[in-house]
Amino acid sequence: MKDYQKLRSGSDVRGVALEGIENEHINLTDEAVYDIVRAFVYYLSLKMNKSSFTIAIGHDSRLSAKRIEEKAVEALIDSGVYVKRCHLSTTPSMFMTTKLINTDAAIEITASHLPYNKNGLKFFTPSGGLEASDIKEILSYAEESRHINGTGHKEDLDFMSIYSKHLVDIVRNKTNEEKPLKGLKIIVDAGNGAGGFYAKDVLEVLGADTSGSQFLEPDGHFPNHIPNPENKDAMASISNRVKEVKADFGIIFDTDVDRAGAVDDLGEEINRNRLIALISAILLEEKTGGIIVTDSLTSDGLTEFIKEKGGIHHRFKRGYKNVIDESIRLNNEGNYSPLAIETSGHAALKENYFLDDGAYLITRLLIKLAELNKKGLKLRSLVEDLKSPLEAVEIRMNFDTSIDFTSYGLNILEDLKTYAKENNLSLTPNNYEGVRIDFDKDSGDGWLLLRMSLHDPIMPLNIESNVEGGARIIASKLLVFLKQYNFLNKTNLENYLK
Repeated sequence: MKDYQKLRSGSDVRGVALEGIENEHINLTDEAVYDIVRAFVYYLSLKMNKSSFTIAIGHDSRLSAKRIEEKAVEALIDSGVYVKRCHLSTTPSMFMTTKLINTDAAIEITASHLPYNKNGLKFFTPSGGLEASDIKEILSYAEESRHINGTGHKEDLDFMSIYSKHLVDIVRNKTNEEKPLKGLKIIVDAGNGAGGFYAKDVLEVLGADTSGSQFLEPDGHFPNHIPNPENKDAMASISNRVKEVKADFGIIFDTDVDRAGAVDDLGEEINRNRLIALISAILLEEKTGGIIVTDSLTSDGLTEFIKEKGGIHHRFKRGYKNVIDESIRLNNEGNYSPLAIETSGHAALKENYFLDDGAYLITRLLIKLAELNKKGLKLRSLVEDLKSPLEAVEIRMNFDTSIDFTSYGLNILEDLKTYAKENNLSLTPNNYEGVRIDFDKDSGDGWLLLRMSLHDPIMPLNIESNVEGGARIIASKLLVFLKQYNFLNKTNLENYLK
């Protein structure tokens, strides 16, 4: 029997699509792609109670994209689908086909920031990206070869031009100017992913000078750096480039542009807590009282910043679908929540269908940049009062792979809660992931978060402190507790404390 469940990765399908890395063999085969895409159409027929569909399909710059696209298009046609083949596209743009050209669904061929040999499928309907439960259902249908038959047809469509114009129109409507970025030097680092369009088709059209932009050409080898705003080398690359060409603003996208980061005119990074603070400040200035939903790794300084701007910080679970679904839930219950955002750079705005779209996020920042520039101010002025920790570390500890690491890890977390209470340690209230403990000025002046990885046999530990040496004090206190668990490799923690 076919086993496609192993290709499920949260709310996406992902697998090995190219040979080239030792012990990693292709499992996202032509047969798998064909069966899964046909199963997606079958799934749609059940959910939408019809059998005729128009579906858009696009891909990022990965080397395996064309092979997968061919099999996916074949599967769609054999299912009677009218296929809009969009070629090189961003993941968010594929969702936007359901809004701008009224497709019934869309597929993006991508594996985000994963290595070059990986690839995958991301599915959209007009209500948004699918949930993990939907992917499990589709893969079950694929294993059972469930599908509908028909004779479809395809047409090539330059949807990225339509999508780019959509972004341009948003800026022009907000600023009431044809070229509001005139006089500003704004550069893009696309990391050889799918984000190169933004320089020419958005920024230049709005009047910006984009000379000095780099790595705009799609290249699935990713020869310059990993296209990932969380990657230190990637952020250093765009930061150095901003300073080198004296740009007013620098933009960096991940491979498929559902995430973004930025750099200010001084070459300082705008990502993680600083990025969250910046977009929060903009949204809360427009309407106060909003609930900003973030993942669990955000700092106490960010909580204070959001409160000072008239908002409420709601720290939730890791995983972009988790924060998005939580923000949607809050809105459905009558609580205004304009933003769901992860420290990874996934940002979804209520005003934009809660779509995690790096290009839309940056577009929103540029509207404010244009406004401030006319007043002689810089975008960084909005976050100058954000308090940042003096020390911040992440330490990853591996489980013995011979055990059921999920149950063992959950037991550690429960034991830590008990240990914290017995030793008068302050458990952070309203914590939704792992165990977060606050430490006073005499005990490290910061916090720790111990949690389970979303997918891997790893227990990540995050620590922040407001004093020099505070993170080591906090880490040493946790190590005393963890020494009893022989199935957890604490070498990285012990090395940090040496």
